[in-house]
Amino acid sequence: MNWDDESDDRIVAAAADGEDTAVEAALRPKDLGEFVGQEKVRQQLDLVLKAARQRGATADHVLLSGAPGLGKTTLSMIIAAEMGAPIRITSGPTIQHAGDLAAILSSLQEGEVLFLDEIHRMSRPAEEMLYMAMEDFRVDVIVGKGPGATAIPLELPPFTLVGATTRAGLLPPPLRDRFGFTGHMEFYAPEELERVIHRSARLLDVEIDTAGAAEIAGRSRGTPRIANRLLRRVRDYAQVRADGVITREVAGTALQVYEVDARGLDRLDRAVLEALLKLFGGGPVGLSTLAVAVGEERETVEEVAEPFLVREGLLARTPRGRVATPAAWAHLGLVPPAPHGSGSSGQQGLFGA
Repeated sequence: MNWDDESDDRIVAAAADGEDTAVEAALRPKDLGEFVGQEKVRQQLDLVLKAARQRGATADHVLLSGAPGLGKTTLSMIIAAEMGAPIRITSGPTIQHAGDLAAILSSLQEGEVLFLDEIHRMSRPAEEMLYMAMEDFRVDVIVGKGPGATAIPLELPPFTLVGATTRAGLLPPPLRDRFGFTGHMEFYAPEELERVIHRSARLLDVEIDTAGAAEIAGRSRGTPRIANRLLRRVRDYAQVRADGVITREVAGTALQVYEVDARGLDRLDRAVLEALLKLFGGGPVGLSTLAVAVGEERETVEEVAEPFLVREGLLARTPRGRVATPAAWAHLGLVPPAPHGSGSSGQQGLFGA
């Protein structure tokens, strides 16, 4: 299990569900000027695209890495729009054979943008074919089998490949080296998410004040997709149980209903922390034991709940097991136990001497 497969029944899941896909199409910015956040990537990409347009050439291949929901698909569409080119969208898991990739590449138009999502999950034979396609705009199509097989070279029109990955470390170096530009997408600051929320609220015709946007932004885990999802749920609450205007109080009450707390933790996150603190005294405790305590699979705890808890400084992974930090005790309003060995033995406690 990985971030690409993150359970979509969590309101704070970064992976897109069906509703997200439909709504995001209307909310996506159309050019780099509208795109909020990712300042370094945006400025660098702007230079790459402007230089390519001035030369009258296709843009260099682009690799975008980062967690789900940060805007990789949106940037790929902006690249195509800025270059005045059509875009074709596919994903790594759908390309299981070199022939699948050859069929896509051979039908590209000159200058077209090919967006390959989850590129790290592409099959190895297709990956090796992609090397030559990216570098020489050519692929060798194998006709026949055994000793009589023949390689027929197929020339491709110049195109721009935009690859997206949540796990850049899984890409082989020969593939990474063929991208002319690599951009790493960072999590958003709360003030950037506030801008995203205000923009989305205008497009959705939702009335929201500054404090309401700040409340939603603070619970959005640094991810625009989550911010937009929370905005829609708070909009529903404001429409049914308030006067339709999203204020701080309305946003806070609505997100309590959806079990998203002030730091963006949901039921699963809090269950992991509560088990670690209340059942195991803050740890250290093994991952399998912790997973059993919360009634979840080991992989679910490790790859769905833990990344955010670690990033928030609420949980630490140590060689001896998972350990809660002082911030975790404070967040749940609990008092850490007295350090072990505080008497004459001189042994250190959980958080120090």
